Amino acid sequence: MQLDAIDLKILAQLQEDSSLTNVELARRVHLSPSPCLMRVKTLEAAGVIERYVALANARALGKGLNVFISISLKEQSRESLAEFERRIAEHDEVMECYLMTGDSDYLIRVALTDIGALEKFILNQLTPIPGIEKIRSSFALKQVRYKTALPLPGRAG
Repeated sequence: MQLDAIDLKILAQLQEDSSLTNVELARRVHLSPSPCLMRVKTLEAAGVIERYVALANARALGKGLNVFISISLKEQSRESLAEFERRIAEHDEVMECYLMTGDSDYLIRVALTDIGALEKFILNQLTPIPGIEKIRSSFALKQVRYKTALPLPGRAG
């Protein structure tokens, strides 16, 4: 789908605040409500807009410990990778999971309450997954930047 300047303005506004009413969104992008809604529906249908979410505050929910865990598997077969991915997706603590290049097969980010919760997660949730060879953890001391909005073409950032 080719995005024009108005589509990009709509995306920028919705990435900033997806709770905007169509009337307010239309006002901000200088359209009348009906064409604005049609453009949003087109962006949704094309998969440019995947979904709408509310971002919760991890600290307010007692999940202020961010841990990045590198996981190496014993073998790289399609079956072992698929099994690991299926098993890791079962855990709500896992916020992100990436298949990596280089020394580690996977990098996950988990949101936990404290170091005791990390110990339980590693011992009770990770180590029972078959095929894991190595687990290495790194703690986030400070969140320097966190954003959810993707950079859009023709816009700074």
